[in-house]
Amino acid sequence: MSEFVIRGGRVLDETGERFADVAVRDGEIVAVGPDLSGGRVLDASGCVVAPGMVDLHTHLREPGKEEAETVESGSRAAALGGYTAVLAMPNTTPAIDCASVVRDVQQLARAALCQVEVSGAITVGRAGERLAPYAEMAELGVRIFTDDGAGVQDTRLMRRALEYASGLGVTLAQHCEDSALSEGTCMHEGEWSSRLGLPGQPAEAEELMVMRDIALVRMTGARMHFLHLSTAGSVAMVAAAKASGLPVTCEAAPHHFTLTDACCAGYDARFKVHPPLRTDVDVAAVRAGLADGSIDAIATDHAPHPAYEKERPFDEAPPGMLGLEYALALAITELGIDLARVLALLSWQPARIAGIADAHGGPLVAGRPANLMVFDPEATWTIDASGGASRSSNVPYAGREVRGRVRHTIHAGEPVVLNGEAQR
Repeated sequence: MSEFVIRGGRVLDETGERFADVAVRDGEIVAVGPDLSGGRVLDASGCVVAPGMVDLHTHLREPGKEEAETVESGSRAAALGGYTAVLAMPNTTPAIDCASVVRDVQQLARAALCQVEVSGAITVGRAGERLAPYAEMAELGVRIFTDDGAGVQDTRLMRRALEYASGLGVTLAQHCEDSALSEGTCMHEGEWSSRLGLPGQPAEAEELMVMRDIALVRMTGARMHFLHLSTAGSVAMVAAAKASGLPVTCEAAPHHFTLTDACCAGYDARFKVHPPLRTDVDVAAVRAGLADGSIDAIATDHAPHPAYEKERPFDEAPPGMLGLEYALALAITELGIDLARVLALLSWQPARIAGIADAHGGPLVAGRPANLMVFDPEATWTIDASGGASRSSNVPYAGREVRGRVRHTIHAGEPVVLNGEAQR
């Protein structure tokens, strides 16, 4: 195991900030303080030293669509973006809906550059017809279940799912789209869909399911996490549910606080995503929710697709965009909130939602696992169209100048990114 000192940085975690060195040995933080020595030195001058980030929503595509991404390539992109843990979504082929597939992905994760947590499907094959065997997956460490990519449409089935989850102490995460309003659509329903002649999805497609599932949480007492909220109405409903004491949390994706439906004007499928890019009003509401605590986490919804798929006509191309290497910089650049709040949204709050706060997102103190990132909050750079470490290149932010860049990422005490370069 490595022994090194992160020297000259500003330590920032949930407890506050201070200038200090951080010494790491045998996978743990062994000391935090001034003028530390031991092993090699990682330069952190001008940088922030913080707990590694945690992504609640990553599509690694493996098994089944390895041309778009693999566990290895996706974890490399994550590490370069400052993540030390990601939650792999179950919309793979086959779906992660049983113990055997969970084991397969966990085996693949052994070679990853960050911790890969596995989510399980709510229903068998994500078909929305019968419940998946949560108990056998929970025994393997699965803590979150979702049919992401499709919302569970059957209200009775969703009630039973919440009751089942409550008995096991696990969390359900819902992709909120009412298929009666969303099926066949490819962007937000509004001025721009009318101009472009494209079938639009109304905000109500999301909001109706948010409303229903809040009612079901009230009925069952089970925990619910709402994925990628995108509308002002959804943010308001979840904020009210939290204020009333219901056990709900939610996330927003970088594209929903940086891009609007006007980006679709050129019929460029890089801007096609579900839920779709919304209006200026919705973007403002998402930003406000991130600032005031109504929204608990920033999650990338990193969704790689091969170029040949994204080059199809807009209405035929698959939805999704890359996010792992850009989330930190976009949050720092666009949100206008203090750095501690940014890190809360990207690190310790998602770690708690994922149930991995024992190893990720916690304060930098002796005895804690060394899952850390070092980033320069003032470094400016321009996002290019390459897709970085991902096997795909569906980047909607190409050409955008941003601020904040990762210098080092430490996973389980090992430097997996040094000076902005992945070590394997």
